[in-house]
Amino acid sequence: MEEGLAQNSVPPSGPIDKSRILDVKPMRSLIPVFPMSPQAPASGQYPSGFSPFFPFGGPQQGSSGAPRGGAIPAPIQAYRSPVGAGEGGTSMDGSSGRKNAASRSARSAAKRNKKAVGVPVDASGLVGISPAQREDGSREVVHLIMTTFDAIRRRICQLDDAKELSSGSIKRSDLKACNTLMSKGIRTNLRKRVGAVPGVEIGDIFYFRMELCIVGLHAPSMGGIDSLHVKGEFEEEIIAISIVSSGEYDDEAEDNDVIIYTGQGGNFNKKDKHVTDQKLERGNLALDRSSRQRNEVRVIRGIRDGANPNSKIYVYDGLYKIQDSWVDRAKSGGGVFKYKLVRVPGQPSAFAVWKSVQKFKSGFPSRTGLIIGDLSSGAESIPVSLVNDVDNVKAPAYFTYFHSLRHPKSFSLMQPSHGCSCGKSCVPGDLNCSCIRRNGSILVSRRPLIHECGPTCQCFPNCKNRASQTGLKHHMEVFKTKDRGWGLRSLDPIRAGSFICEYAGEVIDQARLNQLAKEGDANEYVFDTTRIYEEFKWNYEPRLLEEVSTNDSTEDYTMPYPLIISAKNVGNVARFMNHSCSPNVFWQPILYEENNQSFLHVAFFAISHIPPMTELTYDYGIASSGHAGGSRDSKGKKRCLCGSSKCRGSFG
Repeated sequence: MEEGLAQNSVPPSGPIDKSRILDVKPMRSLIPVFPMSPQAPASGQYPSGFSPFFPFGGPQQGSSGAPRGGAIPAPIQAYRSPVGAGEGGTSMDGSSGRKNAASRSARSAAKRNKKAVGVPVDASGLVGISPAQREDGSREVVHLIMTTFDAIRRRICQLDDAKELSSGSIKRSDLKACNTLMSKGIRTNLRKRVGAVPGVEIGDIFYFRMELCIVGLHAPSMGGIDSLHVKGEFEEEIIAISIVSSGEYDDEAEDNDVIIYTGQGGNFNKKDKHVTDQKLERGNLALDRSSRQRNEVRVIRGIRDGANPNSKIYVYDGLYKIQDSWVDRAKSGGGVFKYKLVRVPGQPSAFAVWKSVQKFKSGFPSRTGLIIGDLSSGAESIPVSLVNDVDNVKAPAYFTYFHSLRHPKSFSLMQPSHGCSCGKSCVPGDLNCSCIRRNGSILVSRRPLIHECGPTCQCFPNCKNRASQTGLKHHMEVFKTKDRGWGLRSLDPIRAGSFICEYAGEVIDQARLNQLAKEGDANEYVFDTTRIYEEFKWNYEPRLLEEVSTNDSTEDYTMPYPLIISAKNVGNVARFMNHSCSPNVFWQPILYEENNQSFLHVAFFAISHIPPMTELTYDYGIASSGHAGGSRDSKGKKRCLCGSSKCRGSFG
């Protein structure tokens, strides 16, 4: 369990007098990072567009009006996140890739535009969160919070992109989105606790540190150690309840089940690292107490984002216990604390999955169950692997791999279109772009119908308004499930709102669908837009941003004509996606033009962040009365095995 540790990181034998090199402060000199008190307005000035928040209450005031302990916890906007954190990629996720200089410019602009803010307002009812759910969450509440955060972030990112047309300023949409939710009481698991957090599952991924805060997994917006004050035998003690190991300190975190975690402080900077001794206070004191009490500590690992090297993805790796602690000497000469955390046995794999995926993607030769390295035979720019480690079936039934539609149905335009004349890429808010005008300038939301740029448009091929035409962006894998035939998953993490794939196949008519129904194949590799689908809200709530907008209207699809696609003989990876009553993927009708003809397509996007090796599923819907497959309550249905708590029992 201790293989790979540096020689200078081996715990010395015998007891350690940590006070010999460390300036130990008495416990009474410490104050909680987030004191528990009723909401109170914070003093001081804050950057424009932000309001201060304290995840667990405002600073406690003494009789003189000054905060106890002499220090005010820094508001979220005062912290600096890694360069480009979460700002990258394409599709409905609304991200756009930021430069280092741009981040510095944003911070400078924020400092120049400070202003006071008002008292937070409770608007949690707008998204359906009760006071009890703010204290203790559930899987559904956590999902709702995360979806709301990302919807608001996408919209803010879009608004900021539009402002760049005139001002050139760049803002942090993740900070603004979190600040919006925090100030309006839209969060969950407000009550701090030791151990698991209700609604957060091992393996869940987060693209922003702010997401950890709003779901109650880890409170400090930038600090690596979260702590809790508990009653000790003689006095109140502070213990650690979660840590983030993101590589900023000299942690040793390559082992699947062991982390050697470096304490905080010691005049830390990236150039000289620890140049002075760390002190046994704050987070270090909490970890020291936890090593004695042996309480469970949540561990979040920061992993470099392969799609955006300047960013990290945070993975919840489960519960650990501190097995040992000692004092070490950093390369720069400062004394540092080291804590050995060992994973509690019996938990689902999380970080271990990421390590395995790295081997798979590098062409690890002895992978169990690998059948074909590329199911698409070169049709996709990224290989699609085929794996079966369940039984002896060698491959799915024969089909021809094709990445789009065959025999697409088209209709003539009332007025000839020559496409947009944008010289580079279409920019949200640019009403001079004809394609932007047709979409109502909302390119980061689920829409009744999305108009994408087509071949006649003059914008670049990588324009954001061509999301469904760019092909696969993730390493897909067709795999054999235990009880639902073949399924689809990704070796890469998928960010909420990201384009996944198009539903490819042959466009058929109702007569052909009826024939398939008679043959018993009405639900086999068929996508039918006439089916009845469960309603769900994915877009942002305009009132949270004090917008007057029609975007809170129905998200029901508006189809110019019914589209039925059969992927039985011809198709792509989408044909392998199974049904779920709680899906992580949704479909979106998309229209684009070519030679004055409009063609309708079906594209799939991620509802939420999807960890690697997680099965991708969407709602198959229920056949409407009078169509192939029978009525909603008769023949044509199949038993659902999705395992969701909201399972309807059948589909089709």
